[in-house]
Amino acid sequence: MFEQQKLGYSYDALEPFLDALTMETHYSKHHAAYTKNLNAALENAGIRPDSIEKLLSSLDEISDEAVRKAVRNNGGGFYNHNIYFQSLSPEKHREPVGKLADAIRTQLGGTDSVKEKLSALAVSLFGSGWAWLSANPDGKLQLSSSANQDNPLMEGEGFVPILAIDVWEHAYYLSYQNRRADHVKDVWAIITLGLWCRRVPRPRKSKYSSQKA
Repeated sequence: MFEQQKLGYSYDALEPFLDALTMETHYSKHHAAYTKNLNAALENAGIRPDSIEKLLSSLDEISDEAVRKAVRNNGGGFYNHNIYFQSLSPEKHREPVGKLADAIRTQLGGTDSVKEKLSALAVSLFGSGWAWLSANPDGKLQLSSSANQDNPLMEGEGFVPILAIDVWEHAYYLSYQNRRADHVKDVWAIITLGLWCRRVPRPRKSKYSSQKA
């Protein structure tokens, strides 16, 4: 089953933009709970997916509505936080380079434009959710937002998240209270721009394995 990924930095490494208690609670409580609950739902249903990406890309293949809901919520929470924590770093990183940099410039108007547009999506999202920079296997980029623990994988259009901004209140409330816009503005100081160059995986077309143990 799935394991909670390890953070690449200490809880206090992102201060003053994200405080240590927020990071510890976010990782050791919220993310840990999503991981545990996802594994429990899969185990109870006898589902053994090859990857979290393939699982979330084929939710409609889970016939049981309660299981599908549990996997959507907890699988989304598990995967979304993986992308989010990987998007953050206390160290400064270079801007995107190569084909991704070219695509950002030609498709989205450049890095500054991405920051502006993605921030607007994050701030304007009603309730809890996420803002995303995603890419599909053909190199097309997309900026979007999603409610709750949904993400672009679930939309079935082939887009895979590259970067995430978490606007659930537990991600920032201890430091920013209800000032989401301030949090979104500050989070760019700790977003790992170099990781925008991560390789985008190609979702497989085959189904996950759902056989009983």
